[in-house]
Amino acid sequence: MSTSRPGAQQLIASVVDADSHVSWDQPLDLDGLDDTYRATMAKAAERAGTDESILTGRATIRGHEVALIVGEFRFLGGSIGRAAAGRIVAAIRRATTERLPLIAATASGGTRMQEGTPAFMTMVDISAAVVAHKGAGLPYLVYLRHPTTGGVFASWGSLGHVTIAEPGALIGFLGPVVYETVNGVPFPEGVQLAENLVDKGIVDAVVPAEGLADIAARALTLLSATTEGSTADPSDHPTWPVAPFVSRPEPTEQEIATVWAAIETTRRQDRPGVRELLRYAADDVIPLNGTGFGESDKGVMLALASFGGRPCVLVGQDRRYQVSESMGPAALREARRGMRMATELGLPLVTVIDTPGADLSPNAEEGALAGEIARCIADMTSLTVPSVSVLLGEGTGGGALALLPARRVIAAGNAWLSPLPPEGASAIVFKDTDHAPLLAARQRVGARQMLEDGLVDVIVAESPAAHEDPEAFAAAIGSAITAEIDGLLAQG
Repeated sequence: MSTSRPGAQQLIASVVDADSHVSWDQPLDLDGLDDTYRATMAKAAERAGTDESILTGRATIRGHEVALIVGEFRFLGGSIGRAAAGRIVAAIRRATTERLPLIAATASGGTRMQEGTPAFMTMVDISAAVVAHKGAGLPYLVYLRHPTTGGVFASWGSLGHVTIAEPGALIGFLGPVVYETVNGVPFPEGVQLAENLVDKGIVDAVVPAEGLADIAARALTLLSATTEGSTADPSDHPTWPVAPFVSRPEPTEQEIATVWAAIETTRRQDRPGVRELLRYAADDVIPLNGTGFGESDKGVMLALASFGGRPCVLVGQDRRYQVSESMGPAALREARRGMRMATELGLPLVTVIDTPGADLSPNAEEGALAGEIARCIADMTSLTVPSVSVLLGEGTGGGALALLPARRVIAAGNAWLSPLPPEGASAIVFKDTDHAPLLAARQRVGARQMLEDGLVDVIVAESPAAHEDPEAFAAAIGSAITAEIDGLLAQG
């Protein structure tokens, strides 16, 4: 990051009224961190001058009371682990309770790779807190700083009522270093640039740090009525607790081999997907097509379906079409059509996750892919109908997370969820792709690991593997869907 760009503390000092800032941050609990990670955190704190990648608090900006969430990129690339996520969620909920407008100034590379899938899932917790804040009629303003990428941009960084960006800031779904490492070619210049995102209608404006106080005060003046007139109750919205950090021993060679074998199994061309699930397990299926606004993407299948006599709306990622053409923004807009339909009809929503990752092309970036992921997560966390998600196979990145936050989560025995392709995560941590199996096990991406971490509710065993008996596999998944829908309906 350029030395001319202010860090978190400098930004706060330059924007808020003198002597008005009060920190909300509590000392971090580092229990459970192994010695290596603890040393990494200490070194990062010394470099950044902060104890974490996030600072929160309360202040005034030209007399307007606000809550602040500010990222510090110098602390491990601004990455979000569970401690940082817990700090963010606590600040959002406090802002909602105290009826304060919220300003988030992001600067992050996304999920903290040292913590893997459990940290990745915290983007759901943060997004749900933002949804509740907005649902209470309170303003949420976002300032995207250099750089803002990955899960932060594809969740709470893309949910603002007003979104502005720092001049020249790198803002994108996938960091260019990872893209080049995985694909062997650099990402085209200028696409992930703040000014280009304004041109494409993704960001509202570009404003330098010295102009932030002025634009924030003007926006808060115009929006001040919303903090007084709303009677929305934040308790009406669901909360998604952030899991505490639990240190785990280094995975054994057997554990590494098991996780990697599962990943390779889900990547087989003959592995059954959502089409086989519907063919063998659904009572009836009426396929639907498109967003209703002139877009269609075969990466997602939308249908009215029935499992065990229980009608539902199904949104499923279709692996057949994601080999040659990745899942783009239109696919997620189609998914959101399904979410709206389920809500309007009062039907359960079933989502099926099976994706090697969302489209990483310039067209997808300029088509608001990150924003559509964020809006899918927001819609999923605020559903009022029963919802069940099924991790059927591959679960790579934001494209998978977009459909995951249901009330109940089913995972096939070999399914997995990771913030990046394991090869991409290895590129970040080890500067190569050779350590992908080790890192996948460390990041606890596997179904059994996620069950232990409380991220999935039910595992449907694969014995034999799904591709060896697709019909029996589909029937078992279908039975699990029926059972989970019945359980949710019984709860009322």
